[in-house]
Amino acid sequence: MKPVILQIERMMPEIEKRLNEAFEVHHYTGDLPDTALAERIKGVATGGGSGLAPKIFDALPNLEIIAINGVGTDAVDLEKAKARGVRVTTTPGVLTNDVADMAIGLMISLLRNLALGDRFIRAEKWGKETMPLGRTVSGKPFGIMGLGHIGRNIAKRLVPFEGSIYYFDPRSHDDVPYVYVPNLVDLAKKVKVLFIAASGGPKSLHTINQEVLEALGPEGVIINVARGSVVDEKALVKALQEKTIAGAALDVFEHEPNVPAELKSMDNVVISPHQASATRETRLAMGDLVFRNLEDHFAGKPLLTAVV
Repeated sequence: MKPVILQIERMMPEIEKRLNEAFEVHHYTGDLPDTALAERIKGVATGGGSGLAPKIFDALPNLEIIAINGVGTDAVDLEKAKARGVRVTTTPGVLTNDVADMAIGLMISLLRNLALGDRFIRAEKWGKETMPLGRTVSGKPFGIMGLGHIGRNIAKRLVPFEGSIYYFDPRSHDDVPYVYVPNLVDLAKKVKVLFIAASGGPKSLHTINQEVLEALGPEGVIINVARGSVVDEKALVKALQEKTIAGAALDVFEHEPNVPAELKSMDNVVISPHQASATRETRLAMGDLVFRNLEDHFAGKPLLTAVV
């Protein structure tokens, strides 16, 4: 008999085909499964953004594993998982390059007005109005909040831009040549481009607040490819409106898929619908890791990428 799993988010067709062949898959449609089905569900396949809502978690008494298609665990109650003996896995490593690439792309798009230029031409303003000047990318002082796998790969990509690279993290790292700054406000004061690559969750909620934004200053910009919750979105909107900072490039938002209307209307903001890992190659690799973790669990084998 195939193990029964609940799939919260859709995945690549190739991955879903493998899931359907190996498991009895039920798709979450917004309604809790009936009691009989809920008691049979042993695994959950979900995304980092969706995680596993408490009401669903509580409704699955025999749940054994939650396989997250992503690296974020802030939408899953890890303490509850530990208490119930539920294993949790993520897909680290396979999405690192794409997310780091996206961070650099967002920076260039923002500073060099690429998205604005696209809109400028489509609105047939070329030759009739003056396109605003962009800002030089090379030689800037760059800052990174969070020097995990993604933060380190952002830093590597920044080296050719020949600017100083600073970072803030819970601790300094002896194996990198970048400058450690133990205070986030002090980091913001030193840089013109601040990348956010930290984990989400209660500990980092609204870490980028009014004080940090004021420290970043009127020539500074933020690039967020981490979690929207890390940024106090209301404070960000205010800082952009009042020109406390120069701009923002955002792939994530505090209340996805809802994006503040103010951000959508600003020319000094580049926005993307949480697409940093959204390449065919990476989504296939992520899905493969989700599948293999589920397969190994039900085969009694060690999990490849367990966090709980």
